[in-house]
Amino acid sequence: MSDGLDLITGGDPRPSGHRRAERPPRAPWGRRIVVLAVVLALAFGGYWAYGKAQNFFGGPADYSGQGEGTVVVEIPEGASGQQVANILADAEVVKSAEAFYNLLLKDDRASAIQAGAWKLRMHMSSEWALRELVDKGNRAEVKITVPEGARVGQIVEIIAKSDAGISEKDLTAVLDQPEKLGLPAVANDNPEGYLFPATYDVTPGTTAEQLLKQMVAKTLSVAKSLDIGTRARALGYSGEEILTVASILEYEAKKDEDYPKVARVLYNRLEQGMPLQLDSTVSYVSGRKGDVWTTEEERNAESEYNTYQNAGLPPGPIGSPGEKTIEAALNPAAGPWLYFVAVDLETGETKYATNLAEHERNAEEAREYCRKSDIC
Repeated sequence: MSDGLDLITGGDPRPSGHRRAERPPRAPWGRRIVVLAVVLALAFGGYWAYGKAQNFFGGPADYSGQGEGTVVVEIPEGASGQQVANILADAEVVKSAEAFYNLLLKDDRASAIQAGAWKLRMHMSSEWALRELVDKGNRAEVKITVPEGARVGQIVEIIAKSDAGISEKDLTAVLDQPEKLGLPAVANDNPEGYLFPATYDVTPGTTAEQLLKQMVAKTLSVAKSLDIGTRARALGYSGEEILTVASILEYEAKKDEDYPKVARVLYNRLEQGMPLQLDSTVSYVSGRKGDVWTTEEERNAESEYNTYQNAGLPPGPIGSPGEKTIEAALNPAAGPWLYFVAVDLETGETKYATNLAEHERNAEEAREYCRKSDIC
């Protein structure tokens, strides 16, 4: 019989033949922390591996669709595919540079990407971004074409009327400070003849000063490529005088094959001390437009550009000569001619003479043409 002592004192009520099962000893706290860190590391490592697998199997992040809004991006000359991808990603055109670059690696259109300013949309898929980037209709530049022979006033008008956003006021302000244009010393701060005739791609934000400086730099670049200085000295002239002759050719000759011949007439007259007697230099001062002739009043006006009244070349170019006329001025044709006149302004047919009597017959043919034509 039990006396109850076992229950009150917590004694073991089981028969004395059974022993309590022993619990395994608990691991120290430090060891538990190490185990937890290992588990977390494995978990994060798995997440990282999963992300990598996603990139590997699903590709880098990319937008879908044609995008929205508008952004202008500038692709520099000589940019690599990776650089183009970085530029587009930075501008938020594409979601990731990796996605666009991966597309370039396998798409033949990559070779069609050109330098310049491009008007694109934001948040486009890489496929749409590439499609838009090789479409020339998306170029953001404004093309400004300056024709051969154009004069400063005409060039200002052409630029101001374009969509480049450069005003006549801004252009005039820069031209009033010619020292900013990078003109050579021989120009005597006169930009006439130094704004090279060409087609310029004007990017958004280009200033009047930047564009005019670019045109002057183009003239100097062409002058260097043609070696004007050395070749001019071989002819007995300066580079400035060559540009002046070339600018006259732009107005006096009508066809490419006539440029070297008219240049020879000019040099022959200069060498003999004869006045050049050019209507083009007279009308440069009078501002005459509409026909090729000048009046007696214009020809009697006092001006350094009046080649009827003064022997020698005018003091500078009368317009912007192109490369063809510069080359002709440097490489005149061989011949004894002292006179020339265009006898058909529509075809540009020009006749040459070695004496005044022959020239008068040619000139009468030209006048007869003008009496029957509305071109003169």
